[in-house]
Amino acid sequence: MPTSLNLTIDVEKRRKTEKILANIYSLPAIPEIMFETSRLLDDPSTSTAALARLIGKDQGLASRILSIANSALYGLPRKVSTIDFALLVIGYKDTKNIVVALSLMEAFKNKSDVNLNYKNVWIHSYMVGGTARKIAADNGMRNSGEAFVGGLLHDLGIPVIHKYLHSMFLNIINSVNNEGLRFLEAEAFHLGLTHQDVGGFLGEKWNLPPALCEVIQFHHDPVSAVINPELTAVVHLADYAVNMLEEGKITWDKDIELDEEVMKKYGFTTPEQLGSFIKGYKPILDEEIQLIKY
Repeated sequence: MPTSLNLTIDVEKRRKTEKILANIYSLPAIPEIMFETSRLLDDPSTSTAALARLIGKDQGLASRILSIANSALYGLPRKVSTIDFALLVIGYKDTKNIVVALSLMEAFKNKSDVNLNYKNVWIHSYMVGGTARKIAADNGMRNSGEAFVGGLLHDLGIPVIHKYLHSMFLNIINSVNNEGLRFLEAEAFHLGLTHQDVGGFLGEKWNLPPALCEVIQFHHDPVSAVINPELTAVVHLADYAVNMLEEGKITWDKDIELDEEVMKKYGFTTPEQLGSFIKGYKPILDEEIQLIKY
């Protein structure tokens, strides 16, 4: 599990962190609804009604599926009020990935505290996912739904560190606040890994598709992606855009930098061009954040 960025790594600390992470796999129960939903979606004879009944048993999951279907990014003229209709709007393939992503986020959820507010983590992740989906669609990517899921999961490693490596989490916060380190530098110093590596490691343990594991592991370092560089670049750009617009309100990524190769890929030659591009997504994000905030 190599660290992708050029950071100073303590090999012994990395080994200790990896050992802890290896044991985490058995701690959160993989939600049964995730397995059941995947099973139904893999069965070509499954009806929308049967799938809606299953998802409807989990109120939290159902409400989030509805909020996604009602997203301004889908552009429907009327409100989606039933799970059946939501599944038709989102599509079976994207629904499967979204259920897996939401199940993962729920499994690693912890109590909010002064250093990490889980509501803000959800809002930030949702905003990055929605922005990634829109950028992907605007640029003709074949599966913009995968970009949405990648955005949802990109910061998976942060709540995992908060929940299972809490003393190190506090050390990281202290180094950022009092020693002037950036978050990635502080993570590498205290853990021998970054939140990218932690999330990527657990994504592999939970058998996420390789392209999504890559997005999680390289969302700050998209040039290191080899399986689907375009997908990772889209999520990286979306993460940057959301942070620049301060829609996510999560300080962990406050020092994010846009990769130069991604700048070139999307034709940004000046800061003004980049700023104009980002501002173009603000109206949709403003509408989205009001939809899910409460």
